[in-house]
Amino acid sequence: MNNLLNEKKILIAGAGGLLGAKIVKYALAQGAQVIAADINVDLMQEKLRHQQVDLSCEALSLVPLDVTNEAEVKAFFATQVGITGAVNSTYPRNSTYGAHFFDVSLQSFNENLALHLGSAFLFTQQCAAYFQDKLEPFSLVNISSIYGVVAPKFDIYDNTPMTMPVEYAAVKSAILHLNKYAAAYVNDSRFRINCVSPGGIFDHQPDAFLDAYKGNTHGAGMLDVDEIIGSIMFLLSEQSKFVTGQNIIVDDGFSL
Repeated sequence: MNNLLNEKKILIAGAGGLLGAKIVKYALAQGAQVIAADINVDLMQEKLRHQQVDLSCEALSLVPLDVTNEAEVKAFFATQVGITGAVNSTYPRNSTYGAHFFDVSLQSFNENLALHLGSAFLFTQQCAAYFQDKLEPFSLVNISSIYGVVAPKFDIYDNTPMTMPVEYAAVKSAILHLNKYAAAYVNDSRFRINCVSPGGIFDHQPDAFLDAYKGNTHGAGMLDVDEIIGSIMFLLSEQSKFVTGQNIIVDDGFSL
């Protein structure tokens, strides 16, 4: 499976994030040209260096991009040529995101949906518009979640300050159907949109949560980011040429 993305040019939005930086690393390793985009270029550079990505690599370009800004996203795509695929791994949210259900205000809920789901719509729409302008094969991968598929298992948050944000569930489930809508609307086998829905990704959560979460899997527990990447590479490649409107769940059985 080496060089799965030879002759591919991949846009990775949110390349300064936990998942995005890893996608950049793996896409380069698979032979792709990569446009790494993030709202904060300095932070993105730091995260990519941490992944041992060579920032001077000719196959890599770093660009600032705010996926919540309509004018900026449209202007970005208007200047691009040759993009064959994109991954949206962004995670925009406001300062009150993550409150417990009864503590979430309507204003905060609406703002988070506008930021996260609104930007997912904008990015998907503009990828579709880019395809219709160029009429060259294009594969878009959006990131959903197991909690876009099944209801939260709230008991695993017992004895921790954590919760599963209601905004997250609403957004990630909506992204799954947004994908199907856009794929059906464009209605061209050269334009594909799919989702990857990870289970929990390890990020130094409390031990009580990690133990409880592991008890709901087949033994792996929280996943490392690396374990999500293969599905994304597959969807960006010719190996998935006629896969569209689908959702690949990577969760070691958590959602069963």
